[in-house]
Amino acid sequence: MCGIVGAVSTRNIVPILVQGLQRLEYRGYDSCGVAVHAADPSGAGTRLQRLRGIARVADLAAQADSQHLTGQTGIAHTRWATHGVPAVGNAHPHVSRGPVPEGMAGGEAAARPARVTLVHNGIIENHEALRAELLARGYFFASQTDTEVIVHLIDSLYDGDLLAAVQAAVRRLRGSYSLAVLHRDEPQRIVGAREGSPLVLGIGADGKENFLASDAMALAGVTDQIVYLEEGDVADVQLGKHWIFDRAGQRAQRPVRTVQAMSGAAELGPYRHYMQKEIFEQPRAIADTLEGVEAIVPELFEAANQHAPGDGAYPTFQSIRQVLILACGTSYYAGCVAKYWIEAIAKLPCQVEIASEYRYRESVPDPATLVVTITQSGETADTLSALRHAQSLGMRHTLTVCNVATSAMVRECKLAYITRAGIEIGVASTKAFTTQLAGLFLLTLALAKSRGLLTEEQEHEHLKAMRHLPSALQAVLALEPQIITWAEQFAAKENALFLGRGLHYPVAQEGALKLKEITYIHAEAYAAGELKHGPLALVTSSMPVVTVAPNDALLEKLKSNMQEVRARGGVLYALADDDTHIQSDDGLHVIRMPGHYGPLSPILHVVPLQLLAYHTAVARGTDVDKPRNLAKSVTVE
Repeated sequence: MCGIVGAVSTRNIVPILVQGLQRLEYRGYDSCGVAVHAADPSGAGTRLQRLRGIARVADLAAQADSQHLTGQTGIAHTRWATHGVPAVGNAHPHVSRGPVPEGMAGGEAAARPARVTLVHNGIIENHEALRAELLARGYFFASQTDTEVIVHLIDSLYDGDLLAAVQAAVRRLRGSYSLAVLHRDEPQRIVGAREGSPLVLGIGADGKENFLASDAMALAGVTDQIVYLEEGDVADVQLGKHWIFDRAGQRAQRPVRTVQAMSGAAELGPYRHYMQKEIFEQPRAIADTLEGVEAIVPELFEAANQHAPGDGAYPTFQSIRQVLILACGTSYYAGCVAKYWIEAIAKLPCQVEIASEYRYRESVPDPATLVVTITQSGETADTLSALRHAQSLGMRHTLTVCNVATSAMVRECKLAYITRAGIEIGVASTKAFTTQLAGLFLLTLALAKSRGLLTEEQEHEHLKAMRHLPSALQAVLALEPQIITWAEQFAAKENALFLGRGLHYPVAQEGALKLKEITYIHAEAYAAGELKHGPLALVTSSMPVVTVAPNDALLEKLKSNMQEVRARGGVLYALADDDTHIQSDDGLHVIRMPGHYGPLSPILHVVPLQLLAYHTAVARGTDVDKPRNLAKSVTVE
């Protein structure tokens, strides 16, 4: 979601700020802006100069070039709207010009030089009370955002030291935030702060520059020396030096990590969109995720720099009585598939919770629970909050399946399995989902083995099947021409149903989510046995019904559900394993899948649903990689 980049340097940092924003574009945004300490035309020091827009970062860059914007200290931002509609007036950076003197006209007040400017990721929950207080003190609000209260609050507390003003201001904020703040009178200084939203400090080379960013990726190419700020930290970033203060205001030391961040500006190659590229990268992503897995051992899940003595994977797996999975969106559906695996193979009770709901309800904690979080970015605010809530209830056994080894989630969990999907730019997740499933299946096998429920022969057969997944996925991807034919029919529809049974019901849910996300077609998924309990009322000849039909124990039941649809004039689109004997007919379109893959079948069956959503979106002319209203990494609640 929102992106922050800041820099203090001896060179012009506008190109660095713009490039950093471009690397974060894939997360989604609706406006962007930049502010720098620029030379005052009068020759008297510097002034804060700001540019904002509601187009793409490339347009902001062109605007900066045309206005010859330069500066050695600055901040930049991409915004995903929470408070206030997408508009230039609501775009970051926001500024404070101080309280309006009595009798000054509005236009004159708005023309005064800016004193403080900042960018903000997160949500301030007590913004209304702060706004009322600041209005009473004469501050003028030019936006609808919660962010503007922060910049005015800092201005009201400023007494010659920006660090002290920011520290005093954040003590009054409730909610989540990462901030980068400039003051007109303190060039070559940025103060950053974080609470519930990620912020990193980049250490420049030769003592000539330092950086702040919401993601280390934004700093790829300018530094690989990264400090991950912790909850409540405030950072004073100056030329060639920095200081970090903890929540109590005490000096703190945070480790410097060498991070080889991949650039978001990956080459598309022969593909039309990043989503299509990422769908076709899944064989490689699965192979990379499974690289080095020669046997099922608990140590696969140990985070080398995290677990304390006695908290390793093996003793944890032996001591637990149940599993609790916390996740959002696509990751939640991965968790729902894993529930079937964990209960069937590891024989452990497993509960899957939507992370954004879990922390707000009364639950019954059990200290002998393995809390598993699933997240692509490792910075998903709802999932992090749910993890901390579970820990506060005494559930200390924690494990994450995550795609970013340096993320907050990996740092806060005792155990981790790092998937190797690589950077995923398309907002609609594809390869992150299938690699999550691969990691969760390995976890299932490790739990089963730790409990004495996995024989050597079973382990060998499961690993053999997993190693064959990349070639099986290639066979599924070869079905693309047939799926394009389906997509041409779906493009004219406005509603669709998806059906699945057993561990393929979450796959149907994921397929419906993909179609919604990028085509804007209303789609819902149901467990096929639920059709007669209500959803059949929706079935007409204009409502396509997609059915996931593997050759498993529920096939005959599923065939009966399909007949219920056909009897009511519904048109079925079935993804059927080769040996299911489901044949194309009037009102029944069939695409043959490779042979049944047993419990790993969901990893294969979801790929045609990804392709169906993608090609339908292309046919409808939507913005595939950046669908409206959505962001890639959801770092606010």
